Amino acid sequence: MSKIRKITAREILDSRGIPTLESIIELEDSSVGIYSVPSGTSVGKYEAHELRDGDQNRYGGQGVLKCLEKISSVLSPQLIGKDAKNQQSIDQIMLDLDGTHTKENLGANSLLCLSAAIAKAQANSQKQPLYQYISTLFGSTQTQFTLPTPMFNVLNGGMHANHNLDFQEFMIVPSQAGSYSKNLKLGVECYHALKETLKSHSASVLIGDEGGYAPLLYSNMDAFKMLEEAVAKANYRIGLDAFFSLDAAASYIKQGDTYRIKDKPTPLSATDLIDFYISLNEQYHLLALEDPLDQDDWDSWKVLYSKLGNDTLIVADDLTCTNTERLNKAIEQKCTNAIVVKPNQVGTITQTLEAVRVAKDAGFKIVVSHRSGETNDDFIVDFAVACGADYAKFGAPARGERVAKYNRLLEIEHELS
Repeated sequence: MSKIRKITAREILDSRGIPTLESIIELEDSSVGIYSVPSGTSVGKYEAHELRDGDQNRYGGQGVLKCLEKISSVLSPQLIGKDAKNQQSIDQIMLDLDGTHTKENLGANSLLCLSAAIAKAQANSQKQPLYQYISTLFGSTQTQFTLPTPMFNVLNGGMHANHNLDFQEFMIVPSQAGSYSKNLKLGVECYHALKETLKSHSASVLIGDEGGYAPLLYSNMDAFKMLEEAVAKANYRIGLDAFFSLDAAASYIKQGDTYRIKDKPTPLSATDLIDFYISLNEQYHLLALEDPLDQDDWDSWKVLYSKLGNDTLIVADDLTCTNTERLNKAIEQKCTNAIVVKPNQVGTITQTLEAVRVAKDAGFKIVVSHRSGETNDDFIVDFAVACGADYAKFGAPARGERVAKYNRLLEIEHELS
């Protein structure tokens, strides 16, 4: 009764007003799964291929009608009638139909659109919460689930905010000691306090792609000063109640062989940038430092990890791109101790779970993440809970597509209690 009866896909808009895909999977027992695909603005060059139309006369070339055609003519005929409980087998069929390592033919967005919707349909068929069903796909027999600690991206920079700041995400992270509800309260109160702090300094309180404020500040260090003031204004303590984290997205500040940031008058070598991070960490004791160096500079990652890895999470995103091959290299090179996990970087739920499994076996911390181009779909929340993610990045506690994720975590917390 869980065989796939019907597949429907359509073009919708993401939170940036850019087209994306939504699919509806209907099973023979009338269970339904609906999923819409997120998309990144800051995209690592090793992410799987996202298929777009390229027709400049329609949505500036960003349409996804090619994906709809591929789903209709290539994928659906091979999936109709397949049992939705066989997630791994279905995902492998789609990978074989694409036939490329980077999903060049069908697009990772086309594959993920169906892969996740099938998982949702089967969870509904089994009358299980989605996180519980995905945990079985992960191979877990757990009955006790924990919620990830949210990493609130309250200041947006880089590609997310027209390069007002060099670094992409300035995050406030609650202590893991508190319940999710208390952690959410901390994030929201600090977010609102940051607005008042910025206004008191005559800085803009307009927001970026992920809901964080996007002020034009003199330097990146000024951003940390604003955060420090905001946390105090909200009556919390840095290093006890809350911590700072930074997503540098360093590949986007690299020019040739050097890096450029507002804080320094001259270009920085990788060694200079590492020294800057060490100084920053001495001042603010960062919980996590994500993509601190270029996605191809493995040697510099190793140097940074040797200097800061014992005290700080050195988080790989563009370096590994939820790709098990690159992840295994990162493990061998001993250059990181945490990874960001984004299903659309690789294309199927099975592959994403395998990346989480490899990282966990290596003792890495797991940060499950949204994308800057989001929808109201909250699948990623259940995924994070299912695989026991340590942290989750859903943006600032603002904008409907971000708040939908935080509210889903509240719902799961209520269910588990």
